[in-house]
Amino acid sequence: MLTRDHAAWGYTTSTGLAFTHEDIVDPHFEACAAYYQDALDDVGIRPGWHVLDAGCGSGAFLPRLAELVGPQGKISALDLAEENAVRAAVRMRDHPARVRCEIRRGSILDLPYPDDMFDAVWCANTTQYLDDGELARTLAELRRVTKPGGLVAVKDVDGTLSTVRPADPFLITDFFRMSAESSGYARQLLRGRELYRRLRAAGLSSVRQRTILMEHHAPLTPAALRFYGNACARFAAQARRQGIPGDWAPFLDPGHPAHPLRDPDGYISEGNVIAIGTA
Repeated sequence: MLTRDHAAWGYTTSTGLAFTHEDIVDPHFEACAAYYQDALDDVGIRPGWHVLDAGCGSGAFLPRLAELVGPQGKISALDLAEENAVRAAVRMRDHPARVRCEIRRGSILDLPYPDDMFDAVWCANTTQYLDDGELARTLAELRRVTKPGGLVAVKDVDGTLSTVRPADPFLITDFFRMSAESSGYARQLLRGRELYRRLRAAGLSSVRQRTILMEHHAPLTPAALRFYGNACARFAAQARRQGIPGDWAPFLDPGHPAHPLRDPDGYISEGNVIAIGTA
């Protein structure tokens, strides 16, 4: 799960996995909350269901899950990082929905739950950290803990849709592509639109998939500027170290007035994919 290149991408939790720290993950969720809620609402979760959030991070999706299952439902959640599980528990402690919610530390590679336990499983922004073998193992685990007829929903990044303006429109995608020439995190960021066939290979049926284009136009919100400014700065520094060509200098300082995302015509997009199958 942890490849040698994760430290170069930065913002790690205690797990060492790139871009998992609350300082980068929470602003991203805030900036993209409407898109994320739309993806979650598309799953088809019903009141009274028992739902697992597999790889819950700091629990950003849990309040909406609580609203979907209602007071008669139940949520279970787990994350590999102990500090994330703690923050998720704090987030839900005083949630007005008062839904039953059990949060623990654990690995999606070996879920600590019995077979056929959940009506639905939600796994968001997590499979990007798995190599192909780990992804197959995880999907088998998600299917195992889902009741027959229940739903398995996986949402993750599609790095092929990332672009920023005013700048070379292929700057970010070329960075991902060149970084992906060796096995590691970048290669897994470009795998998003393969999810549908991987869910099928895991034995799920009636698989459907859609791609979501998340777009941010100037003036960007403070949360979007914070997340994308810092992310682009990491990409720029890493690209320079790796010798990846491109005009990266304007992205190195997120606070600079001449930063492309602060331009009156500033724009950035990223792709996400959600794939849903039936156990």
